[in-house]
Amino acid sequence: MKTLAITFAAILAMSCSPATAHDGENTMTHHQIETGKLYVSATGMAAQAPDQASVTAGVITQAPTARDAMRANADQMNAVFKALKAAGLKSSDIMTSQMSLQPQYDYQDRKAPRITGYEVRNTVAAKSSDLSKVGPMLDALVSAGVNNINGVTFSIKDGKAAKAKARTDAIKQAKAKAQSMAEAAGVKLGKVLEIRESTGGFGQQPPMMMARGMEMDAAPTPISGGEQTLSVTVNITYALDE
Repeated sequence: MKTLAITFAAILAMSCSPATAHDGENTMTHHQIETGKLYVSATGMAAQAPDQASVTAGVITQAPTARDAMRANADQMNAVFKALKAAGLKSSDIMTSQMSLQPQYDYQDRKAPRITGYEVRNTVAAKSSDLSKVGPMLDALVSAGVNNINGVTFSIKDGKAAKAKARTDAIKQAKAKAQSMAEAAGVKLGKVLEIRESTGGFGQQPPMMMARGMEMDAAPTPISGGEQTLSVTVNITYALDE
């Protein structure tokens, strides 16, 4: 029995090295031998289009006094909230994410800093499940007074289908790898002893945003969410039969 284990490990080591080099671009595999057992690891991936988007934008105002800066900002932000609701968003879809008031200084050599005015930053995050509204939403925000857009992020509400697809792909590849290794080593692949899984979250891609003129009567700003990729890695332990 000891002689068989040592010989099998040597044969398997020879067959493993080149196999890893020829794995597909979207698949990572790993395998390890122990007496009577074979450990195989594989990663499957699946892509899914996002079904919700979040826009982070705000208003920056400056004025000689803090009160004037706050008042000007409040006026513009009220218009922003009205524009978002007019675009079909609910109050629960709009959230203030940042609010700050900072003095502005004038720095001169050999003199103490002097306050020259105040700056107010007010930022909101607005989400929508209708991706076709993202472009018009951006245009409406700019028309309402937004002068700072931090970005657009896309996400997926329910990734169960993509996860199941990635898992199935990973298990199929792990099983095929294990069968190939067992056949090359001259042994029979036995039953599955253990399966462990780890999942990588959806990788976000930057939105596709086409530049256009500033005329607000032009076509809405085109935005594309593309696809996001989820990965599932499985670690499977097989029994080996002589």
